[in-house]
Amino acid sequence: MKIDPIEIVAEAAAALVDCDGLRSGAGLVAGQMTRSLPAQIAFIALRRRDSSVADLIAASGLGAADFRRLESRITKSSLWRILTLAGPVAIDNLGGDNVLNFLAFGTGTNTILAVPITLRGTTRGLLAVGFAPNANFSETETVKTLDIIAAMFAQAIRAARRITDESQKLAEENTHLKQELRERYDFSRLIGNSSGMRTAFDQASQIARSNATVLLRGETGTGKQTIAGTIHYNSLRSKRPFIKVNCAAVPDALIENELFGREQEALSGGPGQKKGRVEQADGGTLFLDEVGGLPTKTQDRLLRLIETGEFERPGGIETVRLNVRLITASNHNLEHAVELGAFRRDLFRRLGAFTIFLPPLRERKSDILLLAEHFLEKYEREHKKDVRRISTPAIDMLTAYHFPGNVRELENVIERAVIDCDSNVIHGHDLPPTLQTAEVSGTETRVTLASAVEAFERDLIQDTLKSTRGNVAKAAIMLDSTERILGYKIKKYGLNPRRFASQKPDRQGG
Repeated sequence: MKIDPIEIVAEAAAALVDCDGLRSGAGLVAGQMTRSLPAQIAFIALRRRDSSVADLIAASGLGAADFRRLESRITKSSLWRILTLAGPVAIDNLGGDNVLNFLAFGTGTNTILAVPITLRGTTRGLLAVGFAPNANFSETETVKTLDIIAAMFAQAIRAARRITDESQKLAEENTHLKQELRERYDFSRLIGNSSGMRTAFDQASQIARSNATVLLRGETGTGKQTIAGTIHYNSLRSKRPFIKVNCAAVPDALIENELFGREQEALSGGPGQKKGRVEQADGGTLFLDEVGGLPTKTQDRLLRLIETGEFERPGGIETVRLNVRLITASNHNLEHAVELGAFRRDLFRRLGAFTIFLPPLRERKSDILLLAEHFLEKYEREHKKDVRRISTPAIDMLTAYHFPGNVRELENVIERAVIDCDSNVIHGHDLPPTLQTAEVSGTETRVTLASAVEAFERDLIQDTLKSTRGNVAKAAIMLDSTERILGYKIKKYGLNPRRFASQKPDRQGG
C-alpha cells in the first residue's frame, strides 16, 4: 500500500494540537495510525521515571485485557531494546515471540515496527505499529513517517511536562505562601502584654472560628488590619480569599461599584459583568476598613448582604447569593454618626454585634519596647544592617513619646532609625526630631554644639553602664577613661549605676 507521509504527519500534528492533554493526543495519534497506514494495532509506551514498568499511555486495536497484558510485559520484550539502541526495532514473526505472541493470537498481528521517542538525547519511550501477515507496506517509508510523528510527540511530552512542572511549582509556592500567612497571623505572634491588648487578643481568639460579623474599633494605626487577618487565618475560612478594602481610599462615586461590581451594559453598552470585591470574597472573608465613611446608598446594600446574603449588581436585576464573612473596622465615633443620620442605626447594630476595641499605643506603654524590638529585627533583616539593640536613652525617648500615629508610627520610627544607624546600637540621636525633646534627651530647645556633645556623651556613658551592668570600673576601661573622670561625669549627668546592676545587656536595652 502506498502511503502519503505528508498527509499522515499533518493529521498527527493536528491531533496533538487539538487535544486536551498528552494522553488524549496519544489516543488520537494511535487511532489515526491504524486508519491511515493501515495497521492492525498502534500504541505509545513511555518509560516511567521511578519504575521498570512501562506506561502504556495510548493504544488502538487492543482490547482491555490485551492492553493490560502489553503494559505489564513490554519491558521484558525485545521491543524494549529500543531504549539502548535508540533506533528502530522490528519483530517480523510476532507469533514466535514468547513475550508478545498473545498479540498475534488476539489481533492477527504478524509484524511490529517501533521507533524511539527521544527527548534531549534520551529515549523516553516508543511509538509502535503492528501489521497483519498479508499487509502491503514499505518498512522504510513507515519508519520515516513514524520518526517524524515520534519527534512531534517528544515535543508534546516536553510541553506537557513543562506545564506540569510549572503547575507543581505554583502549587508549592501557593502552599508555602499559605503556610507563611498562617504563621504570620498566628495568635502566638501577636505582640502586646498590656491588659487592653490581652483582652483584644482573647476576644479575637474566641470569635475566630465562628462566622459572626466583627467590628474593630480603634484609632488609625492601632493594628486593626492585623487583627482582622489573624481572625481570618485562624478561622474555618482560612483557605478561602481574604479581601481587604479601605473604604476611605475609594471615592464615594466609585465605592459601590468597587464593592458590588457592575453590569457592563449599564456603563459601556457592552455585554458582560464585572465582579466586585464582595463576590471575590465568596466563601472567605471581606474586611472593610474605615466603614464609617460609606455613603448611605452603599450602606443599604451592605445591610441587605448581611441580613440575606444577597445583592444585585449596580445596573442589574440578577440576584447574587454569597457566603461571605464580614469584618469591619472604624476609627470614627459611629454612635455620633448614627445620631447625625450619617450612618444607619440598624447597620451599626448588625456590624457591632461583636466589637473589639484596640487601645492606642499611648495607653499601652508596656508594649512599646516589645514592638520596637520586633520592628528592629524585621528591618535589620530587610535592610541588611547589623543593629543589635536599642540604647536605654533611646528606649526612654520612645516610652515618653505619645505616638499619635500609634503602632504604625512606631514602626516607621524604628525603620528610619535602623537605616540611619551607623553602629550596632540605636542611640537617641538616631531617632527622628519629633522624639528629640529637651525633657527626655537632656538638650535645650535651642541646640548648641556644647549641648549636643553633652547629650551624646551622656547617651554613650549610660549605654556603657548598661553593658557592664553598672560596673563603673569596667565602663571606664571600655571608654578608655579613668574611674575618677567617669565618676565625675556620672554625677554631672545625674546617672545612677545601680539602676543597671540587674539589667542584662541584651537587644532590648542599652
